[in-house]
Amino acid sequence: MNRYGIPAEASSASADPSQQPNARPQNTQRILVVEDDPTLAALEVEVLTAHGYTVVTVHSGELAITTLRHLIPDLVVLDLELTGNINGWEVFQELRTIANIPVLITSSSVAAVRIYMRDSGETRSTLDHLPKPYPMQTLLKRVKRMLPTTS
Repeated sequence: MNRYGIPAEASSASADPSQQPNARPQNTQRILVVEDDPTLAALEVEVLTAHGYTVVTVHSGELAITTLRHLIPDLVVLDLELTGNINGWEVFQELRTIANIPVLITSSSVAAVRIYMRDSGETRSTLDHLPKPYPMQTLLKRVKRMLPTTS
């Protein structure tokens, strides 16, 4: 664990890295990015931190669940097609037992996500899907729409 209570394997980026997660500026919101493609994860972090978000990234389902047990972000950007023993759906199910925060699912598997979204009863403010590949501006628009406007 690092000084923020986040597993050492997780990486964190912030517009102001000196801020501790629990002592952040009033308008800074935390986003957990769960993405096993390091290039895409780095690009997402770059875009989101440039817009003032505090971003924590993990590259596996196992690390995502561990991180969620220590840190409840304001939003999770979740890749469903994770490599390893725990996939994105399992991360999502575990997250829902911990907190009901907004989740933006990123996946090229459109049909399964649409069926779940239709049958789950969740609204687009708590669960949305962004099909891969996507422009970073679209990611940013979805994040802004899903995040609560008040701290």
